[in-house]
Amino acid sequence: MADKESRKRIIFKFNDAGARQVYIAGSFNSWDPSVRPLKKDAKGVWKTSITLPQGAHQYRFIVDGQWIEDPASHHKEMNEFGGFNSVVHV
Repeated sequence: MADKESRKRIIFKFNDAGARQVYIAGSFNSWDPSVRPLKKDAKGVWKTSITLPQGAHQYRFIVDGQWIEDPASHHKEMNEFGGFNSVVHV
């Protein structure tokens, strides 16, 4: 049971009603954007939930093919491409 308690469901949101496709890629899915598409709700907010183990996890959104950091995240780390990855702490 300890393993289950050390994991937490995190809801990721991206607000862009005009976007056609939004994915999330990060250290938790081998940076593969095809693994986790977000779904748009009636208000135009894209959402997904991911159960993550304890620790820090880096991620980025892919919006209509463009990799961007999470504008709602206050935590970020520089990546090897000269940009920033957003970071969620579990």
